Amino acid sequence: MTDTAETTTQNPHAGAPYFDDDATIERALEDVSIPALLCSLVHMTGDPSWIRGDLRPQGSMLNEYQGYMPEEMKAEARRRALPAIAAYREAGCVLPAPPSPAVLLEMMEFLACTPVPEDVAEMFLEDLHMDGSDARAITWGDEIPPDVKTDAHVVVIGCGEAGLLAGIRLGQAGIPYTIVEKSAGPGGTWWDNRYPGARVDIGSHFYCYSFEPGDHWTEYFSQQPELQDYIARVMHKYGVDEHCRFNTEVTGATFDEDTGRWSVEVRTRDGAVERIDAFAVISAVGALNQPHTPDIPGMHDFQGPWFHSARWDTSVDIRGTRFALVGAGASGFQIAPTIADEVEQLTVFQRTAQWMFPNQHYHRRVPEGDRWAMRHLPFYGRWFRFLTFYPGSGLTMERSRIDPDYDDGDGRAINETNRLTGELFGAWIREQIGDDPELLARVMPDYPATAKRMLQDNGSWLACLKKENVELVRTGIDRVVADGIVTVDGTHYPADVICYATGFFHNDYLWPMEIVGRGGVSLREQWGIEPTAYLGITVPNFPNLFCLYGPGTNLAHGGSLFFQSECQVHYVMEALRLLLTGPHRVMEPRAEVHDEYRRRYELEISQMVWSHWSVKHSHFKNPEGRIFTLSPWPIPTYWSWTSRVDPDDYELG
Repeated sequence: MTDTAETTTQNPHAGAPYFDDDATIERALEDVSIPALLCSLVHMTGDPSWIRGDLRPQGSMLNEYQGYMPEEMKAEARRRALPAIAAYREAGCVLPAPPSPAVLLEMMEFLACTPVPEDVAEMFLEDLHMDGSDARAITWGDEIPPDVKTDAHVVVIGCGEAGLLAGIRLGQAGIPYTIVEKSAGPGGTWWDNRYPGARVDIGSHFYCYSFEPGDHWTEYFSQQPELQDYIARVMHKYGVDEHCRFNTEVTGATFDEDTGRWSVEVRTRDGAVERIDAFAVISAVGALNQPHTPDIPGMHDFQGPWFHSARWDTSVDIRGTRFALVGAGASGFQIAPTIADEVEQLTVFQRTAQWMFPNQHYHRRVPEGDRWAMRHLPFYGRWFRFLTFYPGSGLTMERSRIDPDYDDGDGRAINETNRLTGELFGAWIREQIGDDPELLARVMPDYPATAKRMLQDNGSWLACLKKENVELVRTGIDRVVADGIVTVDGTHYPADVICYATGFFHNDYLWPMEIVGRGGVSLREQWGIEPTAYLGITVPNFPNLFCLYGPGTNLAHGGSLFFQSECQVHYVMEALRLLLTGPHRVMEPRAEVHDEYRRRYELEISQMVWSHWSVKHSHFKNPEGRIFTLSPWPIPTYWSWTSRVDPDDYELG
């Protein structure tokens, strides 16, 4: 094969050998993604013609795993694949030489159904680890002098997916570290949010570490127990649990200019206060960790159980109750369909209607044939990950950019593409609702599509609202009374249980911790209601403080927070490498570098759909209606920016 590299390799993504008979393999092929299968066959046979012939995907879109291939084309692909897979089995599952870089790019473009720029392809190749290595594993730990390493203790705040990743990388570098986690176990938001129906809205095969993917997912969009279990297993695998202090909360941290070190104050569950000395502090607290419960008159007069969705009270038996659900954003959207058939009456109080992205896979289990392919067919899982990644990779922001010359008359679209998107989603909502104009008026959003957090739905939400025992209330709440909720129009809605699915303190970064930096500067006072950080990671006046999921880095246009964390942790580790292998011990961004980044950020975010004037209620916006939480940057752009640390961006001392 002239299009393949010269060496023969095996790696962890090559699949486990198998001895299944042809009939078993044939049954498995009924469940697989045909585009990913065809790419696997290139690896299996060394023949790129599998992606150059008449069998090819017809289009690419988020959550579309079959590439819009006609059924007869998929059947023909299975027919041709079976003897090749059997021959690979008979040959002992030994791979020929791997595809060349040119063929790998061709395979990406085959799946994407469009040219993929080479610089963007670099990002995908790093994420896919086609050579079997962890591209961002730390290999430079031996460059740090032993005495420097001993004195380089790092405190990581939080053991969600980002904090765990920081621990893995610090461990690979041999840098001493402690992870302080206020909860009793790892997982962050996936530890806290255990309400019925809690699941991820990013495909499972991309919502995981690139170096720790799995054929173990049982659903394409995994539920909370499986996600939390995944994080716990990865923690134990890398020995990070030995560095964790659970049930311990960081209450503050102070930088000592004389020593150039941090003193981190922690409080244990029994109330004891301690201080931990640190060379650097990595904040991995996330944005969904402090529940926001609204201040509604009479809340404490309610005589039944009430709780926030992130603190779901499992001791409460909700069966047969009159259940009031206050809030129908991402959490309420999942809770309502899950409990509707258990309760006597479900009353949902919703402030703003939500746009939904139709997703047939949202509650779908991964069929056994697909799991078989991910375990055994070489690189099938890697290419399936690409199918998940590429359509949601946020290669451009233009679809989210407000066209200043576009006027649709009612503020429901920001550009022509956005208008078409709204019409598509609106048609799907109308199809689900049917002949019920009153309900349709309550569920149809009055702002541009994608301007708030998009929700994935396979029809369960709207089907739930049509049930006889479910009522959607769009009237504002006036007060809570002993036996229910009263809206501003005076209507009383009886309730036995109230759940507040009202989100989190999304804009209050690092709250309620008190972080004090150089010159006694309070981080909370410096930030006010408009927190900013260079690249969302480093802050002037706060040397050796690094933020993961910091200001301006939340994603609403593509990617996954696992991928975002890998970018940010890589940058942080490069910063620590700069400090620990050189003459300097402290670093903070130059004020002019930070301010220029902030200026560019504000200019970009103000032009995006999330900032549109028609969006009256959004947890993305601060009290003044401005956004400092979301990233306005294309995913490959941010990946590139965080791939290296420029020493000229920093004050080093």
